[in-house]
Amino acid sequence: MKGMLSAEKEIEVRFSEVDMMGVVWHGAYAVYLEDAREAFGAKYGLSYSRYIDEYVFAPIVDLQVQYKRPLRYGMKALVRIAWRPSDAAKIVFDYEIVSPEDGTLFCKATSVQVFMDRDYNLLWDSPAFYVAWKKQMGVL
Repeated sequence: MKGMLSAEKEIEVRFSEVDMMGVVWHGAYAVYLEDAREAFGAKYGLSYSRYIDEYVFAPIVDLQVQYKRPLRYGMKALVRIAWRPSDAAKIVFDYEIVSPEDGTLFCKATSVQVFMDRDYNLLWDSPAFYVAWKKQMGVL
């Protein structure tokens, strides 16, 4: 997975994440993607605590997941995340969950986050800190 700004997070499937067939329950993938967003934020200075410090929320408004192959209990996987540039006031990430051994693709996903102020009003323009972050990353 290529992207100008990207990160990776290794996961190991826990028993609490699988169904009676030993296959990862579909809802657990959202947690894996969240873990990748946190890894991305830590790597690039765009952590959730920064949003809070800037008095901004960034809720997910769209999450699309394509399940390709089942993950099973005890397996290890690598969650790859790449930031997708956008001129709009939103944050878009693309993801792949792959085998660290042979690159087998388990899942592809995309998430979209928008910005809201502390009164839950949608921000139509990117917050100043996010514009400054994009400049600092050399993507604006």
